[in-house]
Amino acid sequence: ERSLPLWFCLLPVRGVASCLDHGPDNAPTQGTTSPKPQNERLQFRLVFYKGEWGTICDDDFSLSNANVLCRQLGFVSATGWTHSAKYGKGQGKIWLDNVQCNGGEKSIDLCKSRGWGNSDCTHDEDAGVVCKDERLPGFVDSNVIDVRHYHGVEEVRLRSVVPTKKMPVTEGVVEIKYKDGWAQICDVGWTPTNTRVICGMLGFPHERKVNKNFYKLNTERQKHRYRLHSVACVGTEVHLAACPLETNKGNATESCEGGMPAVVSCVPGPQYVHNSGLKKKKLKTTSTVRLKGGAKLGEGRVEVLKNNEWGTVCDDRWTLLSASVVCRELGFGSAKEALTGARMGEGMGPIHMNEVQCLGTEKSMWNCGFKNITSEDCQHVEDAAVRCNTPYMALENSIRLTGGRTRYEGRVEVLSTEANGTRSWGLICGGAWGTKEAMVACRQLGLGYANNGLQETWYWDSSNVTEMVMSGVKCTGSEMSLSHCQHHKTVSCQKTAAKFSAGVICSETASDLVLNAPLVQQSVYIEDRPLHMLYCAAEENCLSKSAASANWPYGHRRLLRFSSQIHNIGRADFRPKAGRHSWVWHACHGHYHSMDIFTHYDLLSSNGTKVAEGHKASFCLEDTECHEGISKRYECANFGEQGITVGCWDLYRHDIDCQWIDITDIKPGNYILQIVINPNFEVAESDFTNNAMKCNCKYDGHRIWLHNCHMGDAFSEEAERKFEKYPGQLNNQIS
Repeated sequence: ERSLPLWFCLLPVRGVASCLDHGPDNAPTQGTTSPKPQNERLQFRLVFYKGEWGTICDDDFSLSNANVLCRQLGFVSATGWTHSAKYGKGQGKIWLDNVQCNGGEKSIDLCKSRGWGNSDCTHDEDAGVVCKDERLPGFVDSNVIDVRHYHGVEEVRLRSVVPTKKMPVTEGVVEIKYKDGWAQICDVGWTPTNTRVICGMLGFPHERKVNKNFYKLNTERQKHRYRLHSVACVGTEVHLAACPLETNKGNATESCEGGMPAVVSCVPGPQYVHNSGLKKKKLKTTSTVRLKGGAKLGEGRVEVLKNNEWGTVCDDRWTLLSASVVCRELGFGSAKEALTGARMGEGMGPIHMNEVQCLGTEKSMWNCGFKNITSEDCQHVEDAAVRCNTPYMALENSIRLTGGRTRYEGRVEVLSTEANGTRSWGLICGGAWGTKEAMVACRQLGLGYANNGLQETWYWDSSNVTEMVMSGVKCTGSEMSLSHCQHHKTVSCQKTAAKFSAGVICSETASDLVLNAPLVQQSVYIEDRPLHMLYCAAEENCLSKSAASANWPYGHRRLLRFSSQIHNIGRADFRPKAGRHSWVWHACHGHYHSMDIFTHYDLLSSNGTKVAEGHKASFCLEDTECHEGISKRYECANFGEQGITVGCWDLYRHDIDCQWIDITDIKPGNYILQIVINPNFEVAESDFTNNAMKCNCKYDGHRIWLHNCHMGDAFSEEAERKFEKYPGQLNNQIS
């Protein structure tokens, strides 16, 4: 019997089909109107069999089935699966039913089932899978361009001939992984463009000349294994194995007549210059390109500055060449992955570029060819992102997690050096430990984002606990290592028991909340509200202190009202930290609030001080509306689950109690309205720089105008300075 071709497609994440094989020319076009589920949630809905797309029924579906499907689609594993057509109903055939895999099969058609086309289901029972956002080595598809494993040249390193403890190593002999050791490259015909490619692979943006005579004396004394020779890179390649080269067959001991091992010297980006850390001066960058939403340095959504406003780049024709220009411009090496389909979260605001086409030699992405776009061309579900090659810093060797149930959680231990030079592992005092410190720890560990920073870790295994060696850790959240954060010179901890040591729970994904700034500007108005209608609000501390001495129930309070629409543009749902047992009932709103302080509403004067007391608003978190194709999950009514789904938003309308600032005591003048979401960093996010929103505010005693409403990171530095033209305002940054 002739075996039939089998293809799979994910109706994707973010608008680009991810297929195991694109099948016949007309195959993937059918039924690929893409919903836009959460970034990690890759919707499996299509199987191509006998020339027709169809779905899989959720009867007997399991995580083992999902693992087989995800691996077949090029992902390392599944993290979950869905039933009941959660990501939308399919069309056409239901090809498989009662599928039962043991998890090790190479294809879904090797699993037990009722047979192809034999099903008693409807499309209401379509199954979906949630794949981990990590590609199988060497897997390439239209959505992820992966260069990690090229033609047998997997790993390249620089071996320094001068003993040094400084990282990164920027100069040395080029070596490639070969069998059980390392081999060299013959440098006959070696050019600066070869060096450029090597430096790019190792995370360095530029190359420089090297003193070959020094290395000649050093290498003449050693025996070498030459694996590669006649390397002839153009300079735009993102990997050595993409260059024309010859490989020595056999035992790889052939000589390198007239040459020596290839030696390169690279120039590190400003982030990796020696003696960084606390002494590092703030680098002034005038760059018009940045990365947002990534878990670590050198990855994120690409954003560019145009007309003093940051915007995203559309992923049409997005390639490794263009991604590499971005990476090098930002002080990293060449690109490791060029990501499409908003794989690093969706941006907000304008989309500035489309169809970027770089040759790979440009100094800036602005020197590449590109199209200015209209809103019809692109949407934020098509935002381009990159993962850049970054220098190896060995930072993960000085931190570890112990006691946790998985490798993503545990007590944080750091390697400390004692006065006598001995090194030992020790715990961190949990006293001041929080989300920002956890973000740095997870980044240093290479485990993605922080999900939780824990001050108590008594519920984890404590059979092998160590002493406390660090306390008073305070990070900004952007550091590469905990050693770059502030901390006490000598350990000072009130609770020294191991159960009070710092812990983390890390995660591959994180939420990212952003306030809709234009809506605040459009919805603002003043209301004089009678006191007899404000008893409930007064009980919830939504009024200024002077309201307590008012002649209740006579008179009124003047309220600055506006709507708050809070979007989750990240890659994980935003969930409250507190369990439902500790949620508080709010009579004004008629529901439970899961976060005691979710937003700060403040009015600032021209010298940057708070003039209206504003208040710290608590919220019930729910999905008010979602993008097309995404279903609501969270609802406040009936003590329901609370949160904000990726691709959804929570709307607190201007006419809801406490959705205001009490400005009764405010005199006419110019002010700044400031709204900060998740101000205490209670819930982890991938990016906290976009949590503050500011507006210029003019009040004449009767009416109010807001203008220039923007997120804290939306403007250029120059535009932000113009916005904050008042003296002293720069001292009022959100800390």
